[in-house]
Amino acid sequence: MRTADLVVVGAGVVGLAIARAALAAEPSLRIEVVDKEPAVAAHGSGRNSGVLHSGVYYAEGTLKARFCRDGNAAWRAWCADKRVPVRSCGKVIVARSLSEQAGLEELARRADAGGVRVEWLDEAQLAEVEPRARTVGKALFSPDTGSVDPRRVMTELAGELAAKGVRLTLGKAFHGRTGEVLDIGGERVTASHVVNAAGLHADVVAREFGAGGRFRLLPFRGLYLYADASAAPFRTHVYPVPDLTMPFLGVHVTLTVDGKAKLGPTAMPALWREQYGGLSGFSAEEAARIGLGHLQLLATDASARRLGAAEIAKLSAQRLIEGARGLVPDLDPARWKQWGRPGIRAQLVDTHTGRLHMDFAVEDAERSTHVLNAISPAFSCALPFGEYVVAHHLRGTVL
Repeated sequence: MRTADLVVVGAGVVGLAIARAALAAEPSLRIEVVDKEPAVAAHGSGRNSGVLHSGVYYAEGTLKARFCRDGNAAWRAWCADKRVPVRSCGKVIVARSLSEQAGLEELARRADAGGVRVEWLDEAQLAEVEPRARTVGKALFSPDTGSVDPRRVMTELAGELAAKGVRLTLGKAFHGRTGEVLDIGGERVTASHVVNAAGLHADVVAREFGAGGRFRLLPFRGLYLYADASAAPFRTHVYPVPDLTMPFLGVHVTLTVDGKAKLGPTAMPALWREQYGGLSGFSAEEAARIGLGHLQLLATDASARRLGAAEIAKLSAQRLIEGARGLVPDLDPARWKQWGRPGIRAQLVDTHTGRLHMDFAVEDAERSTHVLNAISPAFSCALPFGEYVVAHHLRGTVL
């Protein structure tokens, strides 16, 4: 048996950021990060868009609004220190009809409330910033939105923690606990406190500690379609005005850190937690439970029904491209052929309301803290969010 002051379950960006913040607050802590996968960032943290969001979208009072702007700045400083590339391309948010101008006004209001830089562009100014994009009326420009390679960032972050004495136990899953003793891949680990940042499996870990009972997990599968090397280049990300009642931003054009363009993502309901392809990880019991959850969401949430109808139209690359022509009219289907690696969004439903939970969710339980809904823009928010969890949930425990 070995001992630790703090065990973090989940070696994604949130888990590593919390470990980093805890070590900064108390350098003498014995910290162990455990993950069932043989490498860090095997799921959401390594399969996301790589966009560094600026904080335009999020309503005042939410944790997302609180941490996105500062997280963007923190990552830029961290990447500069580590010599990790950042593409500072900015983002335009365009209107597909005059009726969407009201949505842009609301985004501008939220940005102003959160201290996020945005600029109004008329159609001529938009043509100078991103010649391929079109808007009806005005567009919003977010100059601080950028891109990173998320797997490169995660590799560097894990290396930083390991160099400072954090133990990374990979390829060994959390199987449960007996009091303070955790079963980590058949090994016994005594922990003074546990942080659950297990992403797709956070609800399962939480139940071991009597937490998370208000929520149930619904996974959504996302794919990006990549442009080939002969496609006309983009200067910026191009996003639509989103449906602010949903935690999804709609189909958009995203630039990777090396300038490749991708279109998406889809947001199709998944029937099991790791439905990346084929039947790997399939469980009939889990599929039945999650499938019922998706049906219940459709029955209770009109926004979810609109999302479902829109997602059906994205089942083919042709339909996805046609839908995106409202943003970029000159998209050539012949230049968009390669699907990227799928990712799964671990989205929670609040059983008290029957609706998708729109913000991060953190709960405390016996000798434990549970990050239950670390969805987008969790990557952008991770560094200050980790400091928040340490300051507001770990003070008085191991600190």
